[in-house]
Amino acid sequence: MKRMLLGAALLGAFMLAATAVRAFEGAPLAPVPAGQIGMSADKLERIRDVLKGEIDQGKLPGTVVMVARKGKLAYADAIGLQDKAAGKAMALDSVFRIYSMTKPLVSVAAMMLVEDGKLQLTDPVSKFLPAFKGQRVSVARADAEFARLTYTNVAAEREMTVQDLLRHTSGLAYGEITQNAPIKDAYAKAGVYLPGVRDYDSRDMTPAEQVDRLGAAPLAHQPGTVWEYSLASDVLGRVVEAASGRRLADFLDERLFKPLRMADTAFHVPAGKTSRLAQPLATDHASGQPIKVIDVSAPPKNDSGGAGAVSTAADYLRFSQMLLNGGQLEGVRVLSRTTVELMTSDHLGSRITAPLTPGELLLGTPGYGFGLGFAVRLAPGIAGVPGSAGEFMWAGYAGTYFWVDPKEQITAVFMSQAPSPIRAYYRKLVKQLVYQAIVD
Repeated sequence: MKRMLLGAALLGAFMLAATAVRAFEGAPLAPVPAGQIGMSADKLERIRDVLKGEIDQGKLPGTVVMVARKGKLAYADAIGLQDKAAGKAMALDSVFRIYSMTKPLVSVAAMMLVEDGKLQLTDPVSKFLPAFKGQRVSVARADAEFARLTYTNVAAEREMTVQDLLRHTSGLAYGEITQNAPIKDAYAKAGVYLPGVRDYDSRDMTPAEQVDRLGAAPLAHQPGTVWEYSLASDVLGRVVEAASGRRLADFLDERLFKPLRMADTAFHVPAGKTSRLAQPLATDHASGQPIKVIDVSAPPKNDSGGAGAVSTAADYLRFSQMLLNGGQLEGVRVLSRTTVELMTSDHLGSRITAPLTPGELLLGTPGYGFGLGFAVRLAPGIAGVPGSAGEFMWAGYAGTYFWVDPKEQITAVFMSQAPSPIRAYYRKLVKQLVYQAIVD
């Protein structure tokens, strides 16, 4: 695939420096030769070589990878196809459905409202969404005699809080993931989970309908006791709307996207940008199953804080760099340093159980706790991937991934449109290829 060329003003300097950056109009951060920031351009080239091999084998349609260190862009490359059916090459400004990488965005929105004094982490969710008052919990009981599980509905011992939504300890679940059969059934009957379709595609449901249906369903756990990945971020989006008096998309656009110049991040792709929308392959190479993704061509009835946004690698790198910088980018501050530190600290500790830990869910390896919107690495070791204590990250169903490593001063974004059972493999692959390029 033809490589992206450098802009005319920088072409000579960067080619002589043998940098790995494919410069382009609207680069998210100032590009520099990789060697200036302690990375090897030659070693960064391994990212292209390895991913191209996967693309050539039909495992991925195409990818965009961007890597920054010390606030400078060291690597930006687009490989493969944006749309195989149309024969269109991937571009650095291709737009992707980011699914669960929406969660960090809405988490930042909630923390902005905390800073505004309109939310407190300990506020009960019912303060903003009365439908979540007085919920019940579906509790499993083991029947040893008949070797079966039965379920009993009991009163919640306390209400879920805003902090519970941010750290996925609310008792909410995903219908496709939870092992609690009554929850799965309740979500299916409520229309918030369609078996075989995913919880994620609820764009035809109004915010009020979503809140009422989820509020009427039982919880899978007592609030504050178990980490379970869930629809909590969707509910958090509804809290943001109630506390701010604004639609989630409008609040984020005004308070986050425009200030950070994230021009292509939204909850749908307008007509003028649909030619840049990345598409998956028709069939997943690993499972042999047809691939279905959400239709983002029109504004949804509700803005899903859990899985509804679209973005580009460049936009998300700017968001990530803002977090690494302690809440500001290029003189524009959107959060305080202390708030970012709070968000990127572990909030699970030893009191909250996690049968499937955040790292195991995302990467297939232990070693990660969870903060307020991100998985947080607890130590240099334990995890079976390179990284540092304090690193934080998340990913999306359709093959997107980002991480921020404050110790190494790295931000990195991997974008593809490949929802597959093996997507964790690519997250780990790109991660190790970035760290092997550090040479200082």
